[in-house]
Amino acid sequence: MTMTILVTGGAGFLGSHLCERLLQDGHEVICVDNFYTGSKDNIRHLLAHPRFELIRHDVWLPLYIEVDRIFNLACPASPVHYQNDPIATVKTSVLGAINMLGLAKRRKARILQASTSEVYGDPQVHPQPEAYWGHVNSIGPRACYDEGKRCAETLFFDYHRQAKVDIRVVRIFNTYGPRMHPHDGRVVSNFIVQALKGDPITLYGDGSQTRSFCYVDDLIEGMTRMMDQDAVIGPVNLGNPSEFTIRQLAETVLRLTGSRSTLEYRPLPQDDPAQRQPDIAKAAAALDWTPYVALEDGLEKTIDYFKKTLNQ
Repeated sequence: MTMTILVTGGAGFLGSHLCERLLQDGHEVICVDNFYTGSKDNIRHLLAHPRFELIRHDVWLPLYIEVDRIFNLACPASPVHYQNDPIATVKTSVLGAINMLGLAKRRKARILQASTSEVYGDPQVHPQPEAYWGHVNSIGPRACYDEGKRCAETLFFDYHRQAKVDIRVVRIFNTYGPRMHPHDGRVVSNFIVQALKGDPITLYGDGSQTRSFCYVDDLIEGMTRMMDQDAVIGPVNLGNPSEFTIRQLAETVLRLTGSRSTLEYRPLPQDDPAQRQPDIAKAAAALDWTPYVALEDGLEKTIDYFKKTLNQ
């Protein structure tokens, strides 16, 4: 059945891939973005599509349109961007959630919140299951994002309990792939850009902290499955449970790019999580979902993308 689906943050890294997938599935797609971190280049190939519409709008402000479903992805997602204007980050998460939930309530539309593994903070439980409440510094430099997303989850569940809004909530772990911003400060894009330019690869701390990296196609598959099913409202972790140290990632990027960049160690930022690995048992059971793209395969596709964009 063809639906009209709103994607906030639709010109961003994840949003643009989601818009593409929803069009492939036959839906009408309305992309909303204020282009703070999103880019028209990410969706330029969609602008002429007869079922695609772009609206420049800030989710801080209410939006009155006719939609059947809403994917709420709008928010700066990398430390460089969300710490650049922390107040705007909180407002995007909280006011954006209120406005999109209000729209969902008026339209009786199903709405999915793109939450984050950052709600777990610097976790004391490993791997992180959805039942873990987290270990977050509410006044630290990362709190604008961590607590903004936590508050958005609170709003989603309160709108569900009080106003019967049909919600879905996913917690997204580190995701990478083509259309990542080259200067967003995230570790995969950082390492690839530095390696391709021959610059030193910067590792924070001793490089022993771990992350789990999910390729974007796997993540989008999980999000669409979550939206389409009726068994669970969430939260549900979406991410790749294969765990790597940051040093292992750097060494893999160096090998795949053939770069001669050296490794350069810098102090660890405040509240940077030591470990990050999703427990995806709930996603596997409820969504029949598991990621398939191996790290090296995904990195090769991402490296190819950055080779093209850096040479433009």
